[in-house]
Amino acid sequence: MRHVPARTARYAALLAAALLAAPLSGCGSADPPSAAAPSTAAAQSLRIQDPWVKAADKGMTAAFGTLVNDSDADVTVVGATTDLAPMELHEMAMKDGKMVMRAKQGGLVVKARSTHKLEPGGDHLMLMGLKRPVAAGEQVSFTLTFAGGGTMAFTAVAKPYTGAGEDYAPGHGASPSPGGAAPSASGSAAAGSPAP
Repeated sequence: MRHVPARTARYAALLAAALLAAPLSGCGSADPPSAAAPSTAAAQSLRIQDPWVKAADKGMTAAFGTLVNDSDADVTVVGATTDLAPMELHEMAMKDGKMVMRAKQGGLVVKARSTHKLEPGGDHLMLMGLKRPVAAGEQVSFTLTFAGGGTMAFTAVAKPYTGAGEDYAPGHGASPSPGGAAPSASGSAAAGSPAP
């Protein structure tokens, strides 16, 4: 029988304990919050009211609703995704005397303790090149991505909507409207209640 010196046994025990504890150290919450934490916390306070998407057979369409920020910090939406199509954040802007749709630079900022409407004729979530038709009554899943990290998933109901035609800014395709008929440039229909 071999005798193991006490010193060697202690080192072996300490080494074993350190190796077992190492994977668990990442599970604790004692680490200080990262610089993105305020943005992520604010993003968790964001919600959407009355989300809807324009029903469309092909081409492009758009999603709308009211973003509500219940936090004390501004939240910036920098992207959106769905399985139906590639997406862009869009805005309406005057160009050469008429309203055109274009990508929204810098994202959608929802001020602290405020709302930001996504509506026909204003800011909206654009679905570019539908992979399949979006039928009225269908539930469509979306995910918003925030500056500094964090995401928010929501479901929007597809609704029929007819509005005035709008032109795209250069570089945003030749189709004059999302899904066949663009949202009204006047924005007369309220988010969540499409015009007949």
